[in-house]
Amino acid sequence: MGHGLTANAKSDNAPTIANVVFKPTNETNLTNYVYDTVDPSSQYFHHYLSPDEFAQKFGQSNRYVAAFKTYLKKYHVNADVYGGNLSLKVSGTRNNVNRAFNATYVTEKGTHKSRTTYKLPAHLSNHVLTVMGLYQSKPTVNKPVNRQSHSKKALTQLRSSSVSSPTQTDDTKPDTTLSGDRFSKKYGALKFAKQYQLTALYDKGLKGQGQRIGIISSGDFHNSDLTTYWKQAGVNNDLSHIHKIYTVDSRKDVQKRLDFAVNGAQIEATLDVQAASSVAPKADIDFYIGDSTDDLTNAPTAHYMSFMQAISDNIDQQLSTSFAPTAEVQSRWHDYSATMAQYNHAFNLMLEQAAAQGITVFRASGDNGPRDDVTLAKENHAFSTSPYQVIVGGTTLPYTKTINHKVVTVAKECAWGSNITATPAQIEAGKIGGSGGGFSALNPTPRYQQGISGVNTFRAIELLKIQRKSHKYTISKHPKIITGINNGRNLPDVAGNADIQTGYALYFSGNQVRFKQNKLHSVLKKVWMMDGGTSYTSPQMAANAVMNSGRTTSIGFWNPQIYKFAQQADSPFTVLDGTNNHNLYYTGQPGKLYNQATGLGTINFDKLSRKFDQETNDK
Repeated sequence: MGHGLTANAKSDNAPTIANVVFKPTNETNLTNYVYDTVDPSSQYFHHYLSPDEFAQKFGQSNRYVAAFKTYLKKYHVNADVYGGNLSLKVSGTRNNVNRAFNATYVTEKGTHKSRTTYKLPAHLSNHVLTVMGLYQSKPTVNKPVNRQSHSKKALTQLRSSSVSSPTQTDDTKPDTTLSGDRFSKKYGALKFAKQYQLTALYDKGLKGQGQRIGIISSGDFHNSDLTTYWKQAGVNNDLSHIHKIYTVDSRKDVQKRLDFAVNGAQIEATLDVQAASSVAPKADIDFYIGDSTDDLTNAPTAHYMSFMQAISDNIDQQLSTSFAPTAEVQSRWHDYSATMAQYNHAFNLMLEQAAAQGITVFRASGDNGPRDDVTLAKENHAFSTSPYQVIVGGTTLPYTKTINHKVVTVAKECAWGSNITATPAQIEAGKIGGSGGGFSALNPTPRYQQGISGVNTFRAIELLKIQRKSHKYTISKHPKIITGINNGRNLPDVAGNADIQTGYALYFSGNQVRFKQNKLHSVLKKVWMMDGGTSYTSPQMAANAVMNSGRTTSIGFWNPQIYKFAQQADSPFTVLDGTNNHNLYYTGQPGKLYNQATGLGTINFDKLSRKFDQETNDK
């Protein structure tokens, strides 16, 4: 992103989108209400709010919102309020939007990035938390990336959506001579369901009926790829329960890019839907696509808009995402008008609204262990590490295989993170693959984690060393054992199988585009492959829709409940606290309930469902 850039005449007349985020009327009361909705001793237990009720209780007044709209209209700027009155979507030409907000692009000296200052009339500004997406020049990074940050090369070549590229084993592709349950048990939803005791709920006839699952994405997918996968896996292939909502660019523009060439966002989107729809085959899928390749807005704003649209629509009782706009690193932040801290605050408020409405939110923890951005030596994680979502990490299932001419054996399920299966190139790049986990740089330790054994203490091994000049990684021959204390929101919360070596089947198709003799050549590819990553564990939390399908009220905000359950004698979690568990840095802490590589551990969904039901019935 350049310094001192100014919009030219053409870009002044180009359309742009920004978001105004309002302060709640009482943030302390909002936070307390969110916790009360899942506290059986509270009068507000499962007293979920509609967006209109949320607006009346915690959002800004309709009168204030109307005044804001009237002000913007003077500058020929359109504004639409999201349900709940916490945010306003603003659209118009770049010049008119800048005039309405008195936006000034300021070039800062030194290594600091340029920023946009803005000024609003006093009667409007007092209730504004931040404005994101103002005064866009063309960003260097313009769209959200998934949890493993696909490279730009993904536009011109087919590649795995897993950070752990397939190694030379005998099963880099699924056996498509298998079909139906046999295929699913080896490569799909039934493999997941059997491992984590979801089959007990299937046996009761619970498969997500009456539920809707929202998936937040920045890419689109081919419907035909879903039907091909569903047919192979024996899943209901009715496309009528898949609904696409385009939150930034139009359907027409997004489809043009989808038809042009396979890219990382498409692969991620495809696996998200295939995973979620297979785990909860009778649920509807609402797919929110925040593609902003046309430079209408930037990645953080597009990601926020997709979430805000889904929460405002209030038709999904569970939301999932494997995308993030960037890492929690100041040098990687690329919104001009909202600081990273302001955006984090806005994101937390938005997810508090979701929790108050009874929506459970899931997010992939990342695939690079303690560093989402592996070019940096310091620990960092994908945005967002909000405490109002369930962050889902990764494990490795037991297996024995010959990989890179070595026999590799994993005796029991453990945290995902191993250099044994990595190639020299993957090691050098730091792209080995491991469960995202550690400590948030932006969010403090939430109340539900406080007092839990293992939270804010850690055990780690310095397995990988980064060379500060070359940014290349090497394996430590004699890794140090490090113990200590830290603070902040600990992540992940739970974990599930994510290692490509024990992973799942994926099917996708599209054009492979290459330049040859200065001419563009396109070849249609149809690909079956094995894949892994926490991009699977997050959409597989569609298991929440399976649990909800047997209930009269939604489960809602998981975290205060699951940390309580984890301390009980009949915990629904299998703790992975062995010191041989690691996510390339954090290991298990023997005897502790919480471990930064895998959180509370893996889930027994049969037990967890009964725990949630018991709380409701006892009330």
